[in-house]
Amino acid sequence: MTSFLTVLIMWMNHHKMFRHIHRVNHPFLVLNGLLLMSVTLVPFPTALLAAYFGHAGARTAAAVYSGWFVVISVFFNLLWRYPASRGRLLARNYDPAAAAAITRQYRVGPVLYAAAFVLAFVNVAVSVGLCFALAVFFAVPERSARRP
Repeated sequence: MTSFLTVLIMWMNHHKMFRHIHRVNHPFLVLNGLLLMSVTLVPFPTALLAAYFGHAGARTAAAVYSGWFVVISVFFNLLWRYPASRGRLLARNYDPAAAAAITRQYRVGPVLYAAAFVLAFVNVAVSVGLCFALAVFFAVPERSARRP
């Protein structure tokens, strides 16, 4: 269930990006493929964490789990920043405020997932808790993106 919900949140964010992206090119398709490949592997670190949580090896499992989210968050940032840079692949009449809101939200991911990775070696529960909090953060639309 955890893997499914995590992948669902990633899919929602992927969809949010594509409401603004109206053109593609080869580099963009490669970045999209790398993101989708990394998302398909989410069940493995989730299962690893579930198997070792509370047992020997929990720190390593939490490091793999949070570390994988570092990778995914970097791919999300690359996938968004490439088309958003100077509106390269966005709709001709894109909303700069909405694009900036996505950029602000995605900027948080790599830094805080890296913090969760470091925390995995100190406190597994805090590391996993931070990953959970980030999932909630990415599941809830930013105020400026919410509809009235």
